[in-house]
Amino acid sequence: MDFHQLRTFVAVAREGSITRASERLYLSQPAVSAHIKAIEDTLGLTLFDRTSRGMSLTSDGQKLLLKAEQTLVAHRDLIDEASRIKGQLTGRLHIGAGSSMSMDAVGLLMMNLSRRFPDVEVTLQHGTSPEILAGLRSGALDAGFYNEAGEPEGDLDCHDVAEFSIYLAAAPGLVPDCEKTDWQALGELPWIFPTGGTCCGVAAENVFRRHQFRPRRIISIDRESITLTLVTGGIGLGLLHATTALEAQDRGEVELITEVQSAVRVLFASLSSRKQDPLISALRMILQEPANTPVS
Repeated sequence: MDFHQLRTFVAVAREGSITRASERLYLSQPAVSAHIKAIEDTLGLTLFDRTSRGMSLTSDGQKLLLKAEQTLVAHRDLIDEASRIKGQLTGRLHIGAGSSMSMDAVGLLMMNLSRRFPDVEVTLQHGTSPEILAGLRSGALDAGFYNEAGEPEGDLDCHDVAEFSIYLAAAPGLVPDCEKTDWQALGELPWIFPTGGTCCGVAAENVFRRHQFRPRRIISIDRESITLTLVTGGIGLGLLHATTALEAQDRGEVELITEVQSAVRVLFASLSSRKQDPLISALRMILQEPANTPVS
């Protein structure tokens, strides 16, 4: 059993729900479920009763909860004491963030970093996921948040932050209603998405390969806000992240044709070779805060 699994156990116990715990921890629901299963398998105990209303601690789970919370507090105290012993952490960090990702995790990290290590100078740089990865490998960035539609490369040390899906959207009335998606007909319309190694680019290529077609025209746009403007203007079909797509649908600006990618991971990454760097360790410690709330 590792620290992350213990933190997940406490979060599920306090929230009473896999869904709410995953939101609190910035983990996918399958990852939270896997952590709980791993703890139960390791201990040989059933910690939760799974009901239609959520997750309820068993008597064994209740007995372990206080000890688990005390362990997490002791872990934080140990890290804090080590920081005091070796002196205040100083230095400069360049952190990348995908231009179209949610800023919740980024803002929380920046706020807690500023409070915990006020002498660390931080520069936040926005860019596409391929730009973030290139920056990590070139040394221009120390760490960064990026979207991953597949599996991260082996040279990266990654931490799951969130997860989202991707939709294919069109202006209302652009695509005729039909029970089954006519991919060949959709291929006659312009498709708007960022090409290359972006999550939407990978999702689009998977669609083309799976349904054996390719659009007659592709408009490559690397900013989701511009993609949305073109889609709502009736220029063509566009790939949009779930939050953007659903909000635009609620406003009546777009119609969602289909979900083209069910799970894109938002990862916090740095080079594996820098895993022991004190500045990188500080970032990861903050991301793994037990309560995942601003520290005082």
